[in-house]
Amino acid sequence: MKPAPVVMVQGTASSVGKSLVAAALCRLFARQGLRVAPYKSQNMSNNAAAIGGGGEIGRAQALQAASAGVEPTADMNPVLLKPEADSRSQVVVMGGPYKTLEAGEYYLERDYLWGVARGALDRLRSSFDLVVAEGAGSPAEINLRGRDFANMEVARYARASVLLVADIDSGGVFAQVVGTLALLESEERELVSGIVINKFRGEPSILRSGIEELQKLCGKSVLGVIPWMRDLGLAEEDGMALERRVRESRGLSARGVDVAVLAFPRIANFDDLDPLRIEEGVSVRFVSDASELGFPDAVILPGTKATLDDLAWLRERGLDLGVRWLARAGRAVVGLCGGFQMLGERIEDEEGIEGLPRSEAGLGLLPLTTVFAREKTALPRRGRVIGGPGFFAAAAGEEISGYEIHAGSSRVEGRGLFSLERSGSLPAREDGAAAPGGRVWGSYLHGLFELPAFRRAWLSSLGACPGDEAGSFSEERERALDRLADEVGSSLDMTALLAFAARGSA
Repeated sequence: MKPAPVVMVQGTASSVGKSLVAAALCRLFARQGLRVAPYKSQNMSNNAAAIGGGGEIGRAQALQAASAGVEPTADMNPVLLKPEADSRSQVVVMGGPYKTLEAGEYYLERDYLWGVARGALDRLRSSFDLVVAEGAGSPAEINLRGRDFANMEVARYARASVLLVADIDSGGVFAQVVGTLALLESEERELVSGIVINKFRGEPSILRSGIEELQKLCGKSVLGVIPWMRDLGLAEEDGMALERRVRESRGLSARGVDVAVLAFPRIANFDDLDPLRIEEGVSVRFVSDASELGFPDAVILPGTKATLDDLAWLRERGLDLGVRWLARAGRAVVGLCGGFQMLGERIEDEEGIEGLPRSEAGLGLLPLTTVFAREKTALPRRGRVIGGPGFFAAAAGEEISGYEIHAGSSRVEGRGLFSLERSGSLPAREDGAAAPGGRVWGSYLHGLFELPAFRRAWLSSLGACPGDEAGSFSEERERALDRLADEVGSSLDMTALLAFAARGSA
């Protein structure tokens, strides 16, 4: 059987909107009755999603799978790099931890990793009608030529139809396109089937003369101009998105319930906070210094890929004192995953999972001790609220769901907050901990705030009045994906795109 064609979304740079354009295409092609799989050979992100059966992939590919209406699998993101330092990353291969490597060491593994990525793509092409692949960064990084397998190496292997996406909002869009194409090899330029201009604000007719000149210069068709879409509410995965949120938070006057989120340097899964942003009367702001903290109703310590390093950063910024002072003042303090570990009494890393072996005192707000181990937990979870102090008592018995992604385990004194189901005949496992009164609490579970009943119960304990109209976050996400697909579909030449999907490379 002939392998399924591949439509590939590449970009002139990082953060031009490749992930969301690919998500839109997954839904648009799925609406045509095609069984579509997303794919990204190599991703770099600390925003990950747990997949069924265990393992993790990049958050963007999980979102794209949801957009296509299929279950996410490790084949959709066979190589995931999770940065632990500026030049060191944990390498996740087919959903599981492989090695922790410095940048120079990583490229020595290139041939093996590209072989794994090819095998994953082959399996997707044999099981689906179409693969929508996403590139990484730019295909024109000439210093990486011969080592990169996230862009043109995939396109050449699959004879993909490549859509080159450029971000007009950042300026210089025509130079972005012409420069990128000029730096590609002739065989690579032939694979570029069209250009997409993204994030346009204004009247598209203003671009007409520029687009006509661009098409003459590069010999490629502009397949459409996608407008800037505000407040989509879809998860963003890269550090530039977080940096933008931190910038936007500076000087922000909180309205209603004020939730401050610590913007760790190695923050992970910061989309945990997105459900709070859909609630009327709730302000979510990201802070990176004690001077920005203020007196919020709640402070959240999110997940991190480097718990001990980010704990040291927190102390350097004076945020540890701020968090403890807020807890004593009766403000809510919540720790998720790595943030949960920080709230405990001690963190022990005798095996050097996060660098040199060491042991550090935590913030001492929760009765738990964490011990890192090489074994990694990455699983979807279901369970119920056990109960506990504060609002947890009223939520006892509520069903919950989410996912865990962490190394090691925490020993909690006393009862946990949640009872989590385990496979087979294994007994349920308890998760989470709370201080007396329930204002300070934490859990390993990502996704708790996506649950409407749990989210509203917690916000009500802060004095918020969340309305019933803010429903399931998954339903909100579906509406956002439909809105994204509708906008992209009306902006692009769908006849050309469907032709690419039917026959492969133009």
